[in-house]
Amino acid sequence: MKRRREMEKGSEIKSAIEELSMMAKLKPSDNHDAAAHIPTKPFLYVCNLFVQVLDKIGPTMAVLRHDINQNIQRLEMVHESDPSLNSNLVEILKKEASEGNARKAKSCSKAFLWLTRSMDFTVALFQNLARDPEQSMVEAVEESYNLTLKPWHGWISSAALKVALKLVPDNKTFTNLLMGKEDNYETLKEQMHTFISLLLPFLEEIHSILRVYNLDRLKST
Repeated sequence: MKRRREMEKGSEIKSAIEELSMMAKLKPSDNHDAAAHIPTKPFLYVCNLFVQVLDKIGPTMAVLRHDINQNIQRLEMVHESDPSLNSNLVEILKKEASEGNARKAKSCSKAFLWLTRSMDFTVALFQNLARDPEQSMVEAVEESYNLTLKPWHGWISSAALKVALKLVPDNKTFTNLLMGKEDNYETLKEQMHTFISLLLPFLEEIHSILRVYNLDRLKST
């Protein structure tokens, strides 16, 4: 996505806040429609920002990062095939459900599910770091993984994460990488709280949609 190239170093959280704020403002006002509208392009833009945050954790997140990129590309291809028809991710889910394709390995529904779980991981990580700045990155990453991704991963993925935890940077290095040029720790902490407050209701809405389409309990194969 073009906007991704324009971003300055360390501004991923600020960019995500701007995008999530815009999505909240543009959300349909009608209650019935609002619960069934996830704009495809903004959703994928936020996912791309998450990839850049995971990059800062280092090689530990390499497998997760690869999976996220594949899932983003799958949804981007479908969106670009007909931007008007596929502007709402919920419509893509409906189509795959009606055709009986939602649970297939390469479905957009599964891509959407795993991108959502990656968002769950990122917000859990930020919550841990914001709540306890003294917590080590290894503990924060492991706790966040155990809470959000481990229940859905097979033993191979879980074992690989255990080994890769040795490569996680320390707290100070990670927070410095997240900060923009003119930021300090206090401004970063404020940004993290704002980011979490915007993302949590968005994720709650997505999870409710996943439950409607019986996708929320699917595990990796």
